[in-house]
Amino acid sequence: MSQFVNPWNYKPWWCQPWSILLTGILIVGGSWLIFKIIWLTLLVAIPIVLWWVYFLLIWPKLVRESLMQAKNNATNP
Repeated sequence: MSQFVNPWNYKPWWCQPWSILLTGILIVGGSWLIFKIIWLTLLVAIPIVLWWVYFLLIWPKLVRESLMQAKNNATNP
């Protein structure tokens, strides 16, 4: 990898890591503040944590690999 590829350059402002984290925190925190029921808050938190894992860890890695592979294919036909 000769140059770092930033997949976040291809996403709008509302789909950046800070907005993904902030939205999840607000939803989970809001669930706790409204209901004060731990099992309900956990039910809300589980899909959000899965969303974070995918969009903050897995997706960027896949995009980087895909962009680098496309770049390599273009330079080495």
